Amino acid sequence: MNERFFLLSQEKQQAIVNAGYQVFSQNSYKKSPVSEIASAAGISKALLFHYFKNKKELYLYLWKKSAEVTEEYLEKYGCHDESDLFEIMLRGLKAKVAIMKEYPDLSAFVMKCFYEKDEEVRTEIRELAESVSNQSLKLALAKIEPSQFVSGLDIRMMYREMYWTSEGYLWEKTQSGNTDADSMERDFTALINFWKKIYLRKEV
Repeated sequence: MNERFFLLSQEKQQAIVNAGYQVFSQNSYKKSPVSEIASAAGISKALLFHYFKNKKELYLYLWKKSAEVTEEYLEKYGCHDESDLFEIMLRGLKAKVAIMKEYPDLSAFVMKCFYEKDEEVRTEIRELAESVSNQSLKLALAKIEPSQFVSGLDIRMMYREMYWTSEGYLWEKTQSGNTDADSMERDFTALINFWKKIYLRKEV
């Protein structure tokens, strides 16, 4: 990767990144034309290849960038400082909604990457996805007090179910284009209240 990319203004860098997210989220890796990414970013294909030597390098940069942006926003919204699991989940959603405002197609791109089957990029995608997922699970489980949940509950499975549901909800919203922040927060708050009724131990 050409380090001159990072010498561009933040605005130009973000235009290229968002163009990549947009095109790659709409097609498979193989069927995503680099020319469309360049056009969406307002630059020539030759200039795009001046910053990234090939499509694979651009794709993997965008994948790693998505993880960095997500972590940045999770920290910004205090997800790592909170000890209540359900509050962590709510703050996480607010962080992802905020990400959508700056990077509209990032969530759709991440989901597309996760199911990408092209062997040229699949291994690198899976390695980072598993690393991020395991780290997220480790941090969340470290803060959970088992005694507050119903007896015999598989807490690890509960967390994964909540995580998968959250990601599926975001995927549905991004696919439909219905990403109104207030509406999404209301929906997710209702879902969290539902989980609390199911999983938390009832006060005697």
